[in-house]
Amino acid sequence: MNRCEILYWTIGIIHSEHTIEENTPIQPVYAKGCKGHVDLLPEFVDGLRDLSDFSHIYLIYHFHKSRQVKLIVKPFLQDIDRGIFSTRAPFRPNPIGLSVVELLGIEGNILHLNGVDVLDGTPLLDIKPYTTKFDLHDVKKNGWQDGLDQKTAEKRGKRGYKS
Repeated sequence: MNRCEILYWTIGIIHSEHTIEENTPIQPVYAKGCKGHVDLLPEFVDGLRDLSDFSHIYLIYHFHKSRQVKLIVKPFLQDIDRGIFSTRAPFRPNPIGLSVVELLGIEGNILHLNGVDVLDGTPLLDIKPYTTKFDLHDVKKNGWQDGLDQKTAEKRGKRGYKS
């Protein structure tokens, strides 16, 4: 297979209360109460039509602070080496992040959000609606995460964030 270069353009900027990587929750489930917003570029506002009818959205973004690629990482939730593709760690060959956040409302080009686990100033690549019709699955296996206790996962997942 040949590799090819792919170019994406930022459609907006994600803003949050998180300015220190080490204190940023690792997933939206650990970021309840973390408010934030997206400043969508004006040329994309028409694309927001009908989005306010959804309670949750996917934010697809660029890990702009991630400078390394690691194929083996220690995930934030444990101290065991894992393959990067079995984690959501930011050290990916293509530094693309994904978060499902609550959409609180839209005002013009501003999307108001809850459950934001993203660093302030993160470039947004895309927005997609979350819908139980397509996205809710009866998950049978969660890989290495099935062995984690909830209390430890929550403490490590919040990474210093105090909710």
